[in-house]
Amino acid sequence: MFYGFSMNPSTLPLLSDAKSRSISAENFTGAPNSGAMATEGTGAHSARLLGKGWKVSPCYQVQPGEVFRMVDIEGSGAIQSMWMTGYVGRDLILRMYWDDQEQPSVECPVSDFFAAAWNTNDRDIFDPNFMQLNSAMIAVNPNRGMNCFWTMPFRKHAVMTVENRSDKPRTVFYQVNYTLTEVPEEAAYFHAQFRSAVPLKKGEEYTILDGVKGKGHYVGTAMHVGLNGTGKWWGEGEVKFYMDGDEYPTICGTGTEDYFLGAYDWDVGGEYRPYNSLYAGMYYVRPAHHYDNQMRFSMYRWHVPDPIRFDSDLKVTIQDLGWYEDGLYKPRRDDIYTVAYWYQTLPTAPFPKLPDPLELEIS
Repeated sequence: MFYGFSMNPSTLPLLSDAKSRSISAENFTGAPNSGAMATEGTGAHSARLLGKGWKVSPCYQVQPGEVFRMVDIEGSGAIQSMWMTGYVGRDLILRMYWDDQEQPSVECPVSDFFAAAWNTNDRDIFDPNFMQLNSAMIAVNPNRGMNCFWTMPFRKHAVMTVENRSDKPRTVFYQVNYTLTEVPEEAAYFHAQFRSAVPLKKGEEYTILDGVKGKGHYVGTAMHVGLNGTGKWWGEGEVKFYMDGDEYPTICGTGTEDYFLGAYDWDVGGEYRPYNSLYAGMYYVRPAHHYDNQMRFSMYRWHVPDPIRFDSDLKVTIQDLGWYEDGLYKPRRDDIYTVAYWYQTLPTAPFPKLPDPLELEIS
């Protein structure tokens, strides 16, 4: 029987009894026959001559210190896509809770969750050229339209919150599209965790994910690197997957650009060449000149055709590794931010505490 739970091109012709719903600032509950009914909201002044049904509540303003309960769904089903814009930056923290678990299964700054860590509309820190992310699972489209297509199942209850950790109101536009339907017994729960090291201590491996307990599979990495210093190529580090009690990794890659499905320093004609594809990319580099000082990179790798499966535990690391002038490997001390994406059974182990807002600020 097809439940309409997880969709792809081959299942599109199949009919089911699944119900389509959507939550936004025009329909806070997602209930049927309940959209475009607002008489008050952020667009009320602009719609004052038109009245109900004319874009009265297109967004929500999250006040300083407020935890906005953006999504609250009772029943069984799955979030199938979501779109957000408005304020983009690290002041807003996105959390997701499945089936009344106290511990969140997702905890990330909003911009990092959408693999867009360097994006901010607080001020123009970087050059004004917008770098678009085109991938199967996450898309960041002009101008800062952030989209996610990870399937997120729940059996009893789904809650999504946005916390404003700044001292300013932050405007959020959002639409969360979901289905109410039966969820197969074998379906696991979506997770995402943010980590950072600013800078990484010299000689230490960077931990992308650790402390995972349960059965599941790892499905993606978003990584942002800010280089500290000039010199040789910086991305010799191996990505390692330790699962189910490994002392040494079962899966060990050959280098940073190789893990993100590139090769040879992403070097074409003496410059880094950004790229987007369905499941991997290095979509942002600034400045464009090769081996320049204070360069910044954004990368993603989605393990959709090749998830990393584990039965009891998982740890994922990467080395921050470059070169000395004489050809020896050089442990580096760069600024690194990552989000790990995976599915697993509940309960979720507690996450490390998020850095303070000032520690997350992009300088």
